[in-house]
Amino acid sequence: MAIYLTAHSKVVVQGMTGSEGRKHTARMLAAGTNVVGGVNPRKAGQRVGFDGTEVPVFGSVKEAIDATGADVSVVFVPPPFVKDAVDEATDAGIGLAVVITEGVPVHDSVAFRARAAAAGTRIVGPNCPGLITPGESNAGIIPADITKPGRIGLVSKSGTLTYQLMYELRDIGFSTCVGIGGDPVIGTTHIDCLRAFEEDPDTDLIVMIGEIGGDAEERAAAFISGQGGIKANVTKPVVGYVAGFTAPEGKTMGHAGAIVSGSSGTARAKKEALEAAGVRVGETPSETARLAREVLG
Repeated sequence: MAIYLTAHSKVVVQGMTGSEGRKHTARMLAAGTNVVGGVNPRKAGQRVGFDGTEVPVFGSVKEAIDATGADVSVVFVPPPFVKDAVDEATDAGIGLAVVITEGVPVHDSVAFRARAAAAGTRIVGPNCPGLITPGESNAGIIPADITKPGRIGLVSKSGTLTYQLMYELRDIGFSTCVGIGGDPVIGTTHIDCLRAFEEDPDTDLIVMIGEIGGDAEERAAAFISGQGGIKANVTKPVVGYVAGFTAPEGKTMGHAGAIVSGSSGTARAKKEALEAAGVRVGETPSETARLAREVLG
C-alpha cells in the first residue's frame, strides 16, 4: 500500500506545456506515473509528445477530470498564478493538488489552503518536491531512480534531504516519500503524514525530517506521544532528523519558514521535544539512516 498516491492515481499537470512542467512530466511518465493530461487554456486540444507517449492538453482542470477521471494535479505555474490554479483544481473536485512552485505569497497559500480544506482537497506544498510511491507513481520532481519500494515511510520539509535519505536507505526501500515543503504555510503537515503512515499496514518505520524555524516538529512530537503520553497516536517507530544545528539565530536559512527567533525554533529544542516523545533523532542525515537501520534490525 501507500499514502496519498498509488499506481491507480490519474495525474494532470497544470503548466505541463511550460519548460519545467514539460521536463518533469517526462520524468514522471518515465517513472510509471499515469499522467492523463495537461492543463493550459491557450493550448487546449493540442497533444504533447513525450518519448512515444502523447498527452492531451485540456482547457481546464474540470475538462481534464470529466474526460479522464483525474484525481491528482501537479502544479507547475509561476508564483503569481498559483492561487488561481489551485482554486481551479479545488473547485473542479480534484482530490490531491501537489504545488511545486517556490515563492508563493503566504497570503495566497493561506487562502487556497482554507478553500481546499473546505472542499476536501488535500494540498501538498507549496515549495515542495512532491511525493513518490516507488515503483507505482511519482507526482513532482523527486528522482525516481534512487530508491525502491519498501516499508519505510518518509515525510520531510526539505527536498534535498528527502533525496539523501531515500538514497542512503535505498536497499530497504520506501512505501511513500512525501516532501511537504518548508514554507510557513503548507497544506499537508508532518502530523498528517504521521497519521497516514500509522494507518498504512505496509509501513513499518517512519522517518521524519524537519528543520529550524516554527514549531511544526514540536507539534508532531506532541501528536506522536499523545499530548504527554496519555494516549500515543503513533505506535510505529519514528526516526528523525532536524536540519540546522549550526544555523545562526535570527536568520532565514534557505526555506522561507526556516528562521529562528530567540530560543524558539532551534534544532536543539526540536530534537529534545522529539526525543521526549520517543523519537530517535540523528544529528546528521547519515546518522539518521544508521538509526533507521538499527530500528529495523
